[in-house]
Amino acid sequence: MTSAETRFESMVHAYSSDLFRYAYWLCKSRQLAEDLVQETFLRAWRFLDSLKDEGKAKSWLITTLRREHARHYEKARPDLSKVDLDTLPDTDVQSRSDNDTMAVREAIGQLEDSYREPLVLQVLWGYSGEEIADMLDMPRATVNTRLFRARQQLRKVLGGDSEPLSHRS
Repeated sequence: MTSAETRFESMVHAYSSDLFRYAYWLCKSRQLAEDLVQETFLRAWRFLDSLKDEGKAKSWLITTLRREHARHYEKARPDLSKVDLDTLPDTDVQSRSDNDTMAVREAIGQLEDSYREPLVLQVLWGYSGEEIADMLDMPRATVNTRLFRARQQLRKVLGGDSEPLSHRS
């Protein structure tokens, strides 16, 4: 096996589960998420030489996945029906029975994409505001504003406000 093949195989093993979870958050379809991850890794293989810093592999793959997701929507818009939270990949069986965790997941699922995406990148993946701004190709102030508003909306929903987030201005 060549060093490029070894390097690529290591990336696939290290990041495929995380990329799938992120893709699922983006599109809410298991099949489409699998396709997006596959396309992401195909592009990663083709352009593996352009990745100079191995420490930035995860960020590079997320950016590639986001672009693949956008390409998909340029072609056709899939059905974005309500997500069945029981189908989300979960490595921690105990969290399924945890009502607080489920309530937070449901609340995050109600956020508009523009608020949900930076929040998921920060909370689930641990990226900084600056890294998120680079990945989403937007000013850092915009990312910070969206994170602030996402948290505000989550507080309202989790605090008992029953109005759906999609109907708020």
